[in-house]
Amino acid sequence: MANTDGTPKGLPGFLRRSLRLNYEDDEGSSDDDRREDTNNNSPPPTSPAIIPENGLIPPTPTSTPVIPKAVKSIKLSGIEDQPTVERSSETSTDSINSLVDESANTNGKAPHKSLMAQVAYQPKQAASRTKDRDVTYKERQFEQTIDADVVSMVELRRLSWNGVPPYHRAQAWKVMLGYEPVNKSRRKQTMERKRSEYKDAIAQHYDIDDNTRTQQEQETLRQVLVDVPRTAPEVGLFRQDKVRRALSRLLYIWAMRHPASSYVQGINDLATPLMVVFLSDYFDEHQVLDGSIMDEVSADMMEQVEADCYWCLTNLLAGIQDHYTSDQPGVQRMVMRLEELVNRIDSALCEYLRSVGIEFMQFAFKWMNCLLLREFNLPCIIRLWDTYISEGDGGFEEFHVYVCAAFLCQFSSQLQTMEFDELFGFMQNIPTQEWTDTEVEILLSQAYVLSTLFAGSDAHLTSGKR
Repeated sequence: MANTDGTPKGLPGFLRRSLRLNYEDDEGSSDDDRREDTNNNSPPPTSPAIIPENGLIPPTPTSTPVIPKAVKSIKLSGIEDQPTVERSSETSTDSINSLVDESANTNGKAPHKSLMAQVAYQPKQAASRTKDRDVTYKERQFEQTIDADVVSMVELRRLSWNGVPPYHRAQAWKVMLGYEPVNKSRRKQTMERKRSEYKDAIAQHYDIDDNTRTQQEQETLRQVLVDVPRTAPEVGLFRQDKVRRALSRLLYIWAMRHPASSYVQGINDLATPLMVVFLSDYFDEHQVLDGSIMDEVSADMMEQVEADCYWCLTNLLAGIQDHYTSDQPGVQRMVMRLEELVNRIDSALCEYLRSVGIEFMQFAFKWMNCLLLREFNLPCIIRLWDTYISEGDGGFEEFHVYVCAAFLCQFSSQLQTMEFDELFGFMQNIPTQEWTDTEVEILLSQAYVLSTLFAGSDAHLTSGKR
């Protein structure tokens, strides 16, 4: 169905205005201008037949791009300011040990040995196979896919695009990030080898005398130890001693093994969803987030979670490493693409931002550097990452730009009523504290629409002429 101007029915206003231009300028363009995923890691678009009201449909390889149903505006309230993180000015060379102690918010209690710590524990995903728990159809699909002798990455990514069930999320992420082998018979041996290699890296880089570190290494360690206590301070898990020490080690070791970029503020945020998801493989996610389960976490379990976080963070950052090299060219490139894309789909908003003196770099740099981790709560980020990871190499760069464009344009009308001070403050603390998976899936729907319209075409990169 289409409107009289040729645009599909049910689109948000900012997309309808853009499409009127697109249909006039690009009429006759071939399907080659649409994103084609059969030859890459991104899932292909889905058939238009069935789109549920409260979610997304995973793309299938046999159909053409579809415009989802209209998305209603979101009314939000009850906002709490999110803390902004400032760089530490300087720390004396001999204060590293004291920083290690200060970064651990120890409550003085010795952890008790629980039954979980005394016996050979199994990831929570194994519970999905037990007969005393109802298994949903979606969980059964994931279970069949992940338990196959050789995991089909195409099928796993297709399923994951719409969200991964909690019981399977940790393993699905590990497989899609290239940490766990797709071959089931090689999985145990590979995981043991990787975890052992990480343990050796701790001995080589972290558990050494400070006097043996170079000045640059000391500076990197100081910055890590300053940033870790500031990481997600509103989340109880990241105020725990065990977790802070684990983050300090894995971030420092990553920096030592990647000297081209080393440690940059923002990388610490990227480790938080991984830590939550991998601990949630053994415990309930709500108890993980509030930190109440840490007395139940044995030393061996924490070592494994830490190693898994390190390797998955390493593989994730490999696709966006120029975001964290000198001058962060990858981040700047994404901000430029965002501005040009928004200028194409909502030129009125771009003009208004310029008229009041707001530059995209002032608010969008953080969106790209921290991948919206400071704009959403962690459960929403985890749902967002289900889709990003399923998109393959382009999820955290290409698709993320479309998500940011859809996110900004949701508030277009509201923003165009504000003066500079109010607008600038709003952009620093966009009201998302009450968001749930529902709002995230709406956002992903809008981003998917944009990606089908503009992916594979340079039109939106050349239209933002000033």
